[in-house]
Amino acid sequence: MSRKIAIDLGTSTFQIFVEGKGIVLNEPSVIAVDKVLNRVVCVGREAAELSGREPYGVEVVRPIREGVISRFNHTVAMMRRFIQRGCGKQLIPPGAVIAVPSIVTDVEEHAVRDAAISAGLKEPYLIDEPVAAAIGAGVDVTADKGYMIVDIGGGTTDIAVVCLGGAVVSSSIKTAGDAMTDAVCRHVRNKYSALIGQPEAESAKIAIGSVWRRDDVGSSTVTGKSLKSGVPVMTELTSYDMTEALEEPITRIAEEICSVIERTPPELVTDIADNGVILTGGGSQIYGLDKLIASVTGLPVRYAENPELCVVYGAAKADTAGLVSDRIRRRSIK
Repeated sequence: MSRKIAIDLGTSTFQIFVEGKGIVLNEPSVIAVDKVLNRVVCVGREAAELSGREPYGVEVVRPIREGVISRFNHTVAMMRRFIQRGCGKQLIPPGAVIAVPSIVTDVEEHAVRDAAISAGLKEPYLIDEPVAAAIGAGVDVTADKGYMIVDIGGGTTDIAVVCLGGAVVSSSIKTAGDAMTDAVCRHVRNKYSALIGQPEAESAKIAIGSVWRRDDVGSSTVTGKSLKSGVPVMTELTSYDMTEALEEPITRIAEEICSVIERTPPELVTDIADNGVILTGGGSQIYGLDKLIASVTGLPVRYAENPELCVVYGAAKADTAGLVSDRIRRRSIK
């Protein structure tokens, strides 16, 4: 029996897919709580807009860090609000397939399951994010051909070679979209002696982020605080700045891709050479990333359609098609 909904419990974005309706929720994984009154103020976009501007007594929290739950109670409260918003009130708690990073520990798996049950779900099954991303990208994971998936999210980059219903070789590193945003903040501080917030850095990264030389040099102005005088200062960043800023995290991701390839059996490397590397996840959409990975690995690289939605689509397809089985799901914790 179908478990009705699929969830991508992302570090930066929380997504819900409901059978027969499609994606019903796609919002930032953020919650604002009133510490004085001990209540939830808001979640999602409304909470994200409060970040850095919260009034006295209100704390804006990202309860999921680097792909795992860092604040259990806040995660439960956020999930409950999101599920009610996306699915409405239901007499019978819906079941769910939840995508998680490929190397979460048993303790982290238990935390996800317990949070899901506490938020009003039943029978939560966990599926590896790269396997879900592969299914969402249109890959037949049950085939006897190998495909390499690189899923770059907010908190983790999950890399896997999938074949015959599961991940043959996989890796998960805590270098992804958030690390890129942090790198932009460091670059502005070191080069321009200015402090900028995460939202400013994120906006600039999305607007002009680049890891490959481009013909049209984009620019974006960020507002921050001067380290020298402490007064507000506006700094113009170019795509060259972004290439310089993102060098460290992108190099780490490229090195891990090469490491996975080195550990992949020769027969599957031949398949990957034919099928190419598939990029998914919101963090993969930095300009030139496909060219850089192709240059480093010598393999063809392509983007999946709707890369930021592949994981939740894949989790939904795996369930409704009856593919959530012992072969490709993460174990259901009893």
